[in-house]
Amino acid sequence: MADYWGKLPRKIADIILYIINSLFFFFLDLLDYTMCIFYKYIDEFLEGKSTPCYCQSQNRTTKEFEKRNDGVSGTLFGRKNVFKEMGFIGKTRRKFDDEDSGKTRGSDLGKTRWSDCGCESCVSWMNNGGDLKLHVVVKDPLKGNQDLGNTSTENVIFLHGFMSSSYIWTETIFPELVSSKYRLFAVDLLGFGSSPKPRECLYTLNDHLEMIEKSVIREFDLKSFHLVAHSMGCIIALALAAKYPNSLKSITLVAPPYFITSEEEDPSEIALKRLAYKSVWPPLLFGSAFMTWYEHLGRCVCFVLCRHHRTWEKILKLVKRKRKLSFLVMDLFRHTHHSAWHTMHNVICGGAKMMDPCLEILRRVGARVTVVQGSRDQVVPVECSNNIKVKVPDAEVKIIKGANHNKVIIGREKQFAEDLEHIWDSVTDAVNSR
Repeated sequence: MADYWGKLPRKIADIILYIINSLFFFFLDLLDYTMCIFYKYIDEFLEGKSTPCYCQSQNRTTKEFEKRNDGVSGTLFGRKNVFKEMGFIGKTRRKFDDEDSGKTRGSDLGKTRWSDCGCESCVSWMNNGGDLKLHVVVKDPLKGNQDLGNTSTENVIFLHGFMSSSYIWTETIFPELVSSKYRLFAVDLLGFGSSPKPRECLYTLNDHLEMIEKSVIREFDLKSFHLVAHSMGCIIALALAAKYPNSLKSITLVAPPYFITSEEEDPSEIALKRLAYKSVWPPLLFGSAFMTWYEHLGRCVCFVLCRHHRTWEKILKLVKRKRKLSFLVMDLFRHTHHSAWHTMHNVICGGAKMMDPCLEILRRVGARVTVVQGSRDQVVPVECSNNIKVKVPDAEVKIIKGANHNKVIIGREKQFAEDLEHIWDSVTDAVNSR
């Protein structure tokens, strides 16, 4: 009896939180439904056609859609919305789509949407004459320190996470890596940073892989390489490693979003629910849920922040009295809603289906796999790192006490760089000793 009364306050709190969650997300469902209709009209008025959305029922649309678009995640259509379940959204959008049939003009696909920023820095990628390549920062070895005859250059590819850019490596780790042995490549992934953000692209895992191959591996003729990736970048890095197992020398995964699922479970749905669970608390989880579940409300946020990023940057500089803002702040603005929305669903959620076979390939070839994560990571559960160990028993897992999702890198740059060089050197030594 005492246990019952002791647990009663917690049960009451859980009930209250459930009611608040239900009411609040019901309101967001209604608001997203309203914005779906609003964007239909405003897009048609400003651009002459409406922008397709994923509000229709999955059963009605995805069979034909997936035939043409391999790698598109079912979570794009499978997101639950009260008004969608009642059939309101599907009926409304189908009516609009029927009215718009034949209005889509392919020549408009390469242009930015009216709700995206059109400043020079945001659209500079359009000046390449249609030959789209990723923005890649290359740091060559310091030749002055080379021990001639004993040093051969090795390549390292760095991939950033969601809502980030190559800055997370070039501004932190690159200055600490002063070895004459390694040539470093930091990539702005497709749709982020200074890389292209094409409107017609669906930002699938294959799209990201093809652009890395085109912009880095083939562009610089890499025969072998190490991989270092953070958060979402780990999914892309695993797929790249599995595609080039004979070229891979080592792979270091920082906070990889990997969940073990059964055959009955859909990995994409599990990733969606674990990384973006609908909850008003904690704030970080609410932000993930808001931007992942609500397509049109997320577009509103991107319109306010990304479309007017220059204004916000000026305001923040005045408030903080700084000439230069942190790259973490700048990276929040350096994407479009279209690129972030599709990457979240097609890479983070959709890519979850590919992680098991990719890890199995790495296990079979005996790849050097190292996993690093902060003990206070509130974005990716710490269990994800241990899950990698389950699939690849030889993987080395390091949990950094007191570090969160970003501070596992930022704030411990010197130690992180030393750990990386130790990994790379040990691989080289192992190969030379054979």
